[in-house]
Amino acid sequence: MTDSDPYNWPKSKKVMNLALIAFHAMMGTFTAAAVQSVFAEIASDLEVSIHRASYMLSLQIAVLGGAPLFWRPLSQRYGRRPIFLLSLICSLVGNVGCAVSPSYATMGLCRAITAFFISPALAMGSGVVTETFFKKERARYMGIWTMMVTLGVPLAPFLLGFAAVRVGYRWIYWILAITNAVQFILYFFFGYETLYLRGATPSTSPCPPTASTTPYFKQLLSFSRIDRTPLRAWDFIQPLIFAVRPCVVIPAAAYAMVFLWGNITMSVETGALFPERFGFDPQQVGLQNIALIVGSLIGEQIGGFLSDWWMWRRHNRQQVVGSGESGSESGSGGQEENVRTNVAAGAAAPQPEFRLWLSYPGYLLAVCGVVVYLVQIERAGTRWNVTPLLGTGIAATGNQIVTTVATTYAVDCYRADAAGVGVFINLVRQTWGFIGPFWVPPLIERVGFRASAGIASAMLIAVSIVPTAVVQWKGSLWR
Repeated sequence: MTDSDPYNWPKSKKVMNLALIAFHAMMGTFTAAAVQSVFAEIASDLEVSIHRASYMLSLQIAVLGGAPLFWRPLSQRYGRRPIFLLSLICSLVGNVGCAVSPSYATMGLCRAITAFFISPALAMGSGVVTETFFKKERARYMGIWTMMVTLGVPLAPFLLGFAAVRVGYRWIYWILAITNAVQFILYFFFGYETLYLRGATPSTSPCPPTASTTPYFKQLLSFSRIDRTPLRAWDFIQPLIFAVRPCVVIPAAAYAMVFLWGNITMSVETGALFPERFGFDPQQVGLQNIALIVGSLIGEQIGGFLSDWWMWRRHNRQQVVGSGESGSESGSGGQEENVRTNVAAGAAAPQPEFRLWLSYPGYLLAVCGVVVYLVQIERAGTRWNVTPLLGTGIAATGNQIVTTVATTYAVDCYRADAAGVGVFINLVRQTWGFIGPFWVPPLIERVGFRASAGIASAMLIAVSIVPTAVVQWKGSLWR
């Protein structure tokens, strides 16, 4: 038993480390969405069309999807901490470059650089959670990470819209750079290495800053290779193998579809339609994201805390059933004793597919929210009212439930490569999120809001609900 093993850390240390990683992950989507409410200002400043200005968002979404493929094998060899620190300092430089960019091309290049370096925590958070927390509480803490990834999209325009109105949109980039600097300082002093090779010799295992064998500040500056396994070209594309693993690719596709309609589409349409229809400025557009924020926070209570309780309740019930007639005859006290005995003996845990029951309320809420949003936008005409935002909040609740449940299920199926699972899910989500804004607005323009609501519902049923039911039925045979 060693303090180098994250499983042995005190809870406060685990939670503090997760908080830093989760905030880092949020900054990925936060940085991408930071310009959502200032397309008009960018277009005017750089003398391009609003349509071209919107590529500042689309570009980062695409890079955030693919970049973790590069970072994952490096973090598997050298550890999470040095990669995260490098990520933050280079992201800071990229944001400064955006702030002083004299042209559209230069700003686009700096945005791509920033996205490339800010991306590691966006995908590898699943690995950090798995390396730190036990299975019985994993959904709760996996949900914190996934919730922060989701919240980055609405929080950015909500908070930075104020800055754009008062001090100009370029201060958005300065604020992002300052935030990266604060993150770097906090993670340098309070971030810990979670990659631990169980069964390895002490010389190959990471030594966190709390170990007593080396002075604290010396360990902060000590970076060495943890896994001596040679780095191969295959390692950089290995997560793509999950494309043929139904227990990962199906939840990933189901989640990506919900994320597109229940998060990305609403953010994009709100940013484009509300200034045109209602004459909103960036600050007013940002305020519309309160519904997404509140909905995501509510959804996490179901997707995270309730998910763990759901699996633990199933686990206990299986122990009670397995205790046989002797447990029933001995009364409630004896029954509880049998449960404790069987749990201690390592009796079989419930199948991961049992967790998927909680995804169906999420799917239904997403469908309901998307329909309400699109229909009420059409009814609103040129006069703003709150009803479309009710749909946004409902869809955000469903999206967050699905996010946590689908991600936790996939990680439970392939726990040994939790970081690879996270990279693949991130790739699918970001790729579909990147493609969506190119075809969803033209679709709405061509067929109208009501017909688009029907199409969205059909896609959610066909790509999310039905395949999830199939995985729940056959998943145990496919793993």
